[in-house]
Amino acid sequence: MPTPSRPPRASARVLLTGAAVGLAAALAFAGCGGGTGSDDDSGEAAESAEETETEMAATPESADGATRDADLRMDLPTVLMRTSVGDLRIELYPEDAPETVDNFLRYVEDGFYDGTIFHRVVRGFVIQGGGFTAEMQEKETRDPIQNEARNGLQNLRGTLSMARTMDPHSASSQFFVNTKDNPVLDHTSPTPRGWGYAVFGKVVSGMEAVDRIEGSPVVSRAGHNDVPEVPIVIEEATVLSR
Repeated sequence: MPTPSRPPRASARVLLTGAAVGLAAALAFAGCGGGTGSDDDSGEAAESAEETETEMAATPESADGATRDADLRMDLPTVLMRTSVGDLRIELYPEDAPETVDNFLRYVEDGFYDGTIFHRVVRGFVIQGGGFTAEMQEKETRDPIQNEARNGLQNLRGTLSMARTMDPHSASSQFFVNTKDNPVLDHTSPTPRGWGYAVFGKVVSGMEAVDRIEGSPVVSRAGHNDVPEVPIVIEEATVLSR
């Protein structure tokens, strides 16, 4: 999620930003980044970006931050992600993040996420997944994609964004779910520090499962920090609609 350089095997794909640099050291996401899944991808989620005044396309929400069934957009691509602690129904925004959504859907259709885990959990921030197996083996990915964080969508609670390294355009398979509003991860300028993290979807059903994941006890494992003690597995991800 954030974008720190690369702590001693302490994470995999990070999210960073000016105001979050101090916190970033602790939040170097344990995911990977580029298309090869090399060590350089030591932090792939969200711990950087600056604040922005742009507003995310509004969608009616229920008290827990999830969209009510009656308000679901039937014209948007939807993915069902079955996890070991509950199902997540994810709405995607191809008009705002076309390359990111296409990339995510390709990984889903290839079965790439099946059997991977949420390998990075930072309470009060994000949960990150999409790159490691339960044995903490990093999966090989396709080439990285362009950062579409300039789309005006904000890193609000329940939204999905791409995790990456300090290189703004290094996201591949790893993603994170914001467990609270994180304006520090939004795009502010086309600079290494201001690029932010690209929002491309939202959990519209299953935020209780997200909260369950966020509350998981974490440990250090295989050189990575903030790994859930009991593996939280993405058992299957399927495209419900395109």
